[in-house]
Amino acid sequence: MAKQPGRLLRTVAGTAFAAAAGLLVSVLGPSVGDAEAAPTGLRVDNGRVYESNGNEFVMRGVNHAYTWYPEQTTSIADIADKGANTVRVVLGSGDRWTETTASQVSTIIDQCKANEVICVLEVHDTTGYGEDGAAATLDQAADYWIGVKSALQGQEDYVVVNIGNEPFGNTGYTAWTDATKAAIGKLRGAGIDHALMVDAPNWGQDWSHTMRDNAASVFASDPDRNTIFSIHMYGVYDTAAEVQGYLNHFVDNGLPIVVGEFGDQHSDGNPDEDAIMATAESLGVGYMGWSWSGNGSGVEYLDMVNGFDADSLTNWGNRFFNGSNGIAATSERATIYGGGDDDGGSDGGTAPNGYPYCVNGGSSDPDGDGWGWENSQSCVVRGSAADTGSAGTAPNGYPYCVNGSSSDPDGDGWGWENSRSCVVRGSSADY
Repeated sequence: MAKQPGRLLRTVAGTAFAAAAGLLVSVLGPSVGDAEAAPTGLRVDNGRVYESNGNEFVMRGVNHAYTWYPEQTTSIADIADKGANTVRVVLGSGDRWTETTASQVSTIIDQCKANEVICVLEVHDTTGYGEDGAAATLDQAADYWIGVKSALQGQEDYVVVNIGNEPFGNTGYTAWTDATKAAIGKLRGAGIDHALMVDAPNWGQDWSHTMRDNAASVFASDPDRNTIFSIHMYGVYDTAAEVQGYLNHFVDNGLPIVVGEFGDQHSDGNPDEDAIMATAESLGVGYMGWSWSGNGSGVEYLDMVNGFDADSLTNWGNRFFNGSNGIAATSERATIYGGGDDDGGSDGGTAPNGYPYCVNGGSSDPDGDGWGWENSQSCVVRGSAADTGSAGTAPNGYPYCVNGSSSDPDGDGWGWENSRSCVVRGSSADY
């Protein structure tokens, strides 16, 4: 039975705001790889996030409450110095909190670029709509983004637009699907071509599985097929089974998911931060911890540093940055800032069969068998049959030869590809 937490409150600078979580959902529907990716900037393909140069990008980030602390001008630099590759920045649309102007948005983006992190910009005014009477609608949030379009244009390589934070509470959340589709359509119609991110309802934690069960149709509604789903993991996700079940559902269905917020404890229950970080790392899923500093009203334990002092890590901050599967161990800077392999090879990791993962995902595999071709060598599409081994590995444990008998000049069934032995399918060595 799904847990149904009541209203969750965080307070920053004396202003209460919802604590939540929410991620991606999926039902049978079009695969990410079946749709055309956005022509420029960060984009989705086959359930993964890629940079415009084709390199896979996995978010390892920190939330920063800019709208309540605009005077903390060094926070983005401090977060980057800790090794994060992404900063999720809290903005105000003017519906509930002071509007973050287009000029301020430009400054934030410039700070992200100067410090070589990807900016996820989110409107916080939508938090808990339907349950919190002060919250704004997703339609109002879309109007805000259109109003600051001048600051966003040309920044598609560096910015993800997170339409609205935790856009429904535990009342009226069944409206999430239609409201999210409408907001996506409004932004695309206005010429905002960035990768979009959408938060789950139920204060972001999607205990009702509304986002999970409607994610495929929401993704298909985006004409650019460039929407990322975000789950916030607090007390609803207090066991490894719950964490793994939710994230695996999206990955298994080829839908892009990130953990947009999580902590190591919370008033609505004790989230399993170890499982969240370990599962995200094993699946190649992004995560962003809440939050750099400035929490109040009894949830100060969610601060990663004391008083915005980068040299004063809290227990949570030390765990997040330096612990197992943390930022120091897993974060890789976006290659648009000059990172990546010097030899131009794939940096998407290595499949269990020893071949590199395809950086460009399913677009490198026109026949759909899970094997692609990049950088003059074979590669494996992550999550495909070739990745899991059901189609790519012989019973004796060796990979099948991608090029068949042409890799086996002496005809004994054994070939040589990618600097290792392979088996010709159906040969005497295929046992």
